[in-house]
Amino acid sequence: MDPAVLKALNAARDERRAVAVVTDLGDGRDRVVSEDDAIPGELGAAIAEAFRSGKAAPVSVSGRDFFINVHLPPVRMVIVGAVHISQALAPMASAAGFHPEIIDPRTAFATPERFAGIELSADWPEVVLAQRPLDRWCALVALTHDPKIDDHPIRAALEAECFYVGALGSRKTHGRRIERLIAAGADPDAVSRIRGPIGLPIGASTPAEIGVSILAEIIGERRKSRSAPV
Repeated sequence: MDPAVLKALNAARDERRAVAVVTDLGDGRDRVVSEDDAIPGELGAAIAEAFRSGKAAPVSVSGRDFFINVHLPPVRMVIVGAVHISQALAPMASAAGFHPEIIDPRTAFATPERFAGIELSADWPEVVLAQRPLDRWCALVALTHDPKIDDHPIRAALEAECFYVGALGSRKTHGRRIERLIAAGADPDAVSRIRGPIGLPIGASTPAEIGVSILAEIIGERRKSRSAPV
């Protein structure tokens, strides 16, 4: 691989940016394309589709053959609240290809015994997210029902344009949440993106069923995004 291409890929990985290597199969030349680059015509459409699907693919454009290989950041699922739903959701998320992380300052809940094999931070979300900021390749799931714990990461997720932001609670609870966030300065249009009540409406009642409904909603939202990874 061309050293310049390798350097660009390494930089994109470190910065959690999506890029594609577009190879002209006629002359073997590579170029690195960011998802935000405006590439016109059929080739641009093929690159956009590769970003959306996350799959490498050959394409023929005007008698020229190309190969598009996408490199996408790992998708994080940041779960605020070491609750029973989290215990069910985290392993399912891992099996579905996400990188789940649990954040909860309540040390009685955030224990390694309850979340074996899952990245766990028994600290306030403000502290954790200052060290590992959210980005558009993250899903934020707020499950504590406690505004002192949930509201900051929800605002941070909206500001970071996370592809999914969801919060547990009834419609009444969610209405109060929206009022608090807007009063604290959140953009009303951004607040409207919060999925609340969280999860697909499948009549879920147990922690495992609610976990399934949340994961399904996140997968659906991920697949709708322009750069949805596999």
